[in-house]
Parts: sequence; structure tokens; C-alpha cells
Amino acid sequence: MGMACNINGKGRVARAVSGALVTLAGAAVVWSGWPEVGVWRWLGGSALVVLGGFQLFEAWAGWCVARAMGYRTPI
Repeated sequence: MGMACNINGKGRVARAVSGALVTLAGAAVVWSGWPEVGVWRWLGGSALVVLGGFQLFEAWAGWCVARAMGYRTPI
């Protein structure tokens, strides 16, 4: 069973914008204390970058994991 497109154009744009913002926020968290980045800041920032990247993937693929699990999203 493959990933079927389950979001429309507005949902794709919303995920792309939020994914870009989350990725940039994660990069800012990591770089804000460079070169003395603590392990928690590194882990938190890295998690934000990964989650933002996943949102960008969802926008590119036109697929939403929450909708695939049966949750209805308002967009």
C-alpha cells in the first residue's frame, strides 16, 4: 500500500510554510549558542530540523500522516 495523495493544494502550502519555519527555527536553536552548544540544545534543534524536513516531505508528496491515520485536519 503506497502513499496516496490525501491533501489538497491549500494543505500542501500550509505544510510547506510550516515545515520551512520549523526547519529554520531548529537551525536557529542549534546555531544560537555555537560553538558551545549544549547537548539538549543540539538534540532539540536537531529534532526541529527533522520534523520540519518531514513536513516539507509531506508537502512535496501531497500526503499527510495524520490524515492517513484517520484524523481530520481543518485545512
